Amino acid sequence: MVDLESASHRFSEKVRRGEVLQADCPSREILQHMTSRWGVLVMVVLLEGTHRFSELRRKIGGVSEKMLAHTLQRLEGDGLVRRVARPVVPPYVEYSLTPLGTAAAAKLEIVVDWIEDNLSAILAFRRAHEPGDEGQA
Repeated sequence: MVDLESASHRFSEKVRRGEVLQADCPSREILQHMTSRWGVLVMVVLLEGTHRFSELRRKIGGVSEKMLAHTLQRLEGDGLVRRVARPVVPPYVEYSLTPLGTAAAAKLEIVVDWIEDNLSAILAFRRAHEPGDEGQA
């Protein structure tokens, strides 16, 4: 069993020392998978529970079948998502978070919640700083 608090502290130490900032640091690839355009959304949706591919696609507006499949494969390869093929007719596949994925998704959900809570302020800032508004602020 992974001690998440200890693992989080070790990761923070690596960031402070610059290890995660090194081009050859293996954590960068995992970070990229989790925080990709679709990775965050897949992980947060799977926090709700097990979903079939078509359910995920419906819930995550704008994702293509190809990108969803690619994202799920990467997250599965990192041990964050579990894929279970059901041997029924017609066959279907279900996706869920592993214990490791659940812990990671909970952290991502905090960021998503923060964005939602601060969305109006962020959008107001963007409007105030649109190109052509250099003299305003």
